Amino acid sequence: MKVATVQFQHVAGDVTANLAVVTRYVVRAAAKNVELVVFPECCLSGYWHLRNLTRGELVDVGQNVPGGLACAEVTDLARTHNITIGVGLVELTDDGTLYNAFFVVNADGTWANHRKLHCFVSQHMASGDSFTVLDAPNGVRLGVLTCYDNNIVENVRATALLGAQILLAPHQTGGCNSGSPEAMGTIDVDLWEGGDARYEELKQQCNGEKGRGWLMRWLPSRAHDNGMFLIFSNGIGRDDDEVRTGNSMIIDAYGRVIVEAEEPREQMLITDLDLSLRERATGTRWIRARRPELYCSLVEHTGNEEETRKVRFEHLDSEIAASEQES
Repeated sequence: MKVATVQFQHVAGDVTANLAVVTRYVVRAAAKNVELVVFPECCLSGYWHLRNLTRGELVDVGQNVPGGLACAEVTDLARTHNITIGVGLVELTDDGTLYNAFFVVNADGTWANHRKLHCFVSQHMASGDSFTVLDAPNGVRLGVLTCYDNNIVENVRATALLGAQILLAPHQTGGCNSGSPEAMGTIDVDLWEGGDARYEELKQQCNGEKGRGWLMRWLPSRAHDNGMFLIFSNGIGRDDDEVRTGNSMIIDAYGRVIVEAEEPREQMLITDLDLSLRERATGTRWIRARRPELYCSLVEHTGNEEETRKVRFEHLDSEIAASEQES
């Protein structure tokens, strides 16, 4: 199965401009007989600036799924070019609820919409409450987990148990102000704005521990341990006051990187997946040896569970408190 992942720098809040980029890459992918093309999280709406928007401003950028103008245009693209497309956006439901959503549509018009399970970017946006799979026209089952959803290993296993063979993993990550001091870290936006003069320094940081180095500690294991192929699509470039590191990649069912973005720039990666690898992949065999009767504790509350938003931003509250004490 021929698949593609795209990384690009979105324009914050400009759905029309971002759709134009999606259209350009869909046309290019279709010309190369790609069957599935995956774009980043919130690629139509923009991402990190969402945290500063009022509810009204979020409503303005929100899209109905599947009936809104943006989804209708993506659906038309899928039909016209005989391709399956996955795009990220802010969803606005009929009852006014806002979600960080990922819309996947096949050429025949069948579709699925994944609502991010661990949404934290805005207090005005809700988290989803279900896992998402969709069968592609060729019968291959696709699963979707958005960014932070992939951090929680139970989410990936649950998606695999629903029969997903390929995991779509749209992100806006790398270069984040993380609460873990030995995880990824921020990249000076001046590096991105510095052009050719600072390109090699930017590349070094994106491919180092602030980007690829951090990803490689955990992302391949999600594919390996579950016997799934994984398509990682990430933003690249300045995203409000942070820099996304790109590093988009496609990983096989053994956790091996098939193809990856080595340069911190907009690009599309294409490869053929040999789905027969799944039959005897390590993770596929391990899942057969599961003992569900032992796993009751996984669905019991320990008392340590907290909302994702609190976990994600707790270090910032501590930094603000420390700064106030110093002043």
